[in-house]
Amino acid sequence: MANTLVRVQNEDFDLAALAEQLRSEDASSGAIVTFTGIVRELVDGELQGMFLEHYPGMTENALRKIAEQAHQRWDLQQVIIIHRVGELHLNDNIVFVGVGSGHRKDAFEAAQFVMDYLKKDAPFWKKEISADGERWVEQKQSDLAAAGRWKK
Repeated sequence: MANTLVRVQNEDFDLAALAEQLRSEDASSGAIVTFTGIVRELVDGELQGMFLEHYPGMTENALRKIAEQAHQRWDLQQVIIIHRVGELHLNDNIVFVGVGSGHRKDAFEAAQFVMDYLKKDAPFWKKEISADGERWVEQKQSDLAAAGRWKK
């Protein structure tokens, strides 16, 4: 699919470089919206880090499908989705979603759509690591509800 970049990687990503990549050379993107998810502390303050696993090939295909759905719903010039896997620590980047569009409304809505569907449909498994041990995190009902609001 043209104008879409999807990567799943262990390495960190460069926020400024990705934001710059969203600028269309033909200046057709009048709005660029980005979202960066980072590892944050839990409410109880016990998180030491997390470990993210994925199903190679299947994960990238799921992310491309989400980007394709966004392109079909909104007038977009660019969609970039970068997701990290492996061992992550507090304040590490986890995910980058960037959208370039001719109009801000399309860019904002598409970026939120991509993130909502990523949380619902992308095959990632997250293990939280704390002083008390490790636990696999189950999908949240709030994430399912967020994606549900995009149903036509």
